[in-house]
Amino acid sequence: MTSSPDLELAAALAADAAEAAGAMPDDPAAVRIERVGPRQYVGYNGRGAVVHIGSAEHDERFTPGELLKLALLGCTGLSTDVTLARRLGDDYAATLHGATVKNVAEERYTEAHERLEVDLSALEPDAAARLLAAAGRAVDKNCTVGRTVQAGAEVHLTFVDTATGATTAHIAEEPPR
Repeated sequence: MTSSPDLELAAALAADAAEAAGAMPDDPAAVRIERVGPRQYVGYNGRGAVVHIGSAEHDERFTPGELLKLALLGCTGLSTDVTLARRLGDDYAATLHGATVKNVAEERYTEAHERLEVDLSALEPDAAARLLAAAGRAVDKNCTVGRTVQAGAEVHLTFVDTATGATTAHIAEEPPR
């Protein structure tokens, strides 16, 4: 079914109005976090998963930077899984490691480094090279998190006063360069 330009315009206007009012986009994978203490939060998804988030001084909690690294690694792992399992078997073992380079003055990461470790000894060298090339293409095509980090994404922040319902949109400043 093809939508008309009028319907597309109405949908766009409704989305703009919802954004202006601080509404969240319709996202079945939306998540939330709740504050549980000073610089400590608990994150939830709609499937019942829980993650503990906090600053580095809190044990047994992930920092937001660590979660970013895990998101990149998880995306790479999931993106390569079918390709690698097809050649290595469903029970293949893999370990992924991630690290970042931080520009402290700008309070941002300038590089992310990933390493996927997998045993390719059962393959001939040419077959192993073809498999790794195919796995790389799978990441390039399917890793939404990596593609988002590489391309950049707009971040929309709305503050909501729960007592009054008043909303204030925050416009991010350009980071210093």
